[in-house]
Amino acid sequence: MSEKTRVVLVDDDPLVRSGLSLILGGAPDLDVVASAGDGLEALDVVARERPDVVLMDIRMPRLDGIEATRRLVAASAVRVIVLTTFDTDDMIVDALRAGAAGFLLKDTPPDRLVAAVRAAADGEPTLSPRVAAQLIAAVTEGSAPDGRRAAAARLDTLTDRERDVALAVARGLSNADIAAELYMSVPTVKTHVSRILTKLDAANRVQAAIVVHDAGRAAG
Repeated sequence: MSEKTRVVLVDDDPLVRSGLSLILGGAPDLDVVASAGDGLEALDVVARERPDVVLMDIRMPRLDGIEATRRLVAASAVRVIVLTTFDTDDMIVDALRAGAAGFLLKDTPPDRLVAAVRAAADGEPTLSPRVAAQLIAAVTEGSAPDGRRAAAARLDTLTDRERDVALAVARGLSNADIAAELYMSVPTVKTHVSRILTKLDAANRVQAAIVVHDAGRAAG
């Protein structure tokens, strides 16, 4: 059996942390190794525990989830999923810009929460296509012409096949979905995604999707 996915929970509400721990602890392949009550504590906990995935609340004292996410992503390969109460929270967009791999509502059903953590650990998107479109639209509405041109220039560094994959990523498709749509194997899709992230200087699939949308080339 492969090693368990190590998870750290960060939320200033101990009841939320307890609930999340109970949900994730029931999955045989997930291991909640630690928790933290704010972003500053999270930096120390993550450095010590070296988890695969962090569930990060946005609004916390001392250091909020956005700045904590920015620092964690810059310092390690950990994948951060931000948590919020409302899907209209403007801070979500800032969190995605900071490098978060996606976001979840705090009332997400237990089975979907577990699935999202597994997906994040595997490098898959943790945004549904509907939510991805909603959030990225909010980002691009205020995109200045210079920003759009810069995004288009970055997108032009991709090969035709990489661009096809990038457009699919921007639509919130999983690796399996992209493989089926573009008649490729899943390992080939993963290779393309890795190259796309490098060329676009993106920390994760969500940031790559934002570049595509900023460039005005998102399909569908």
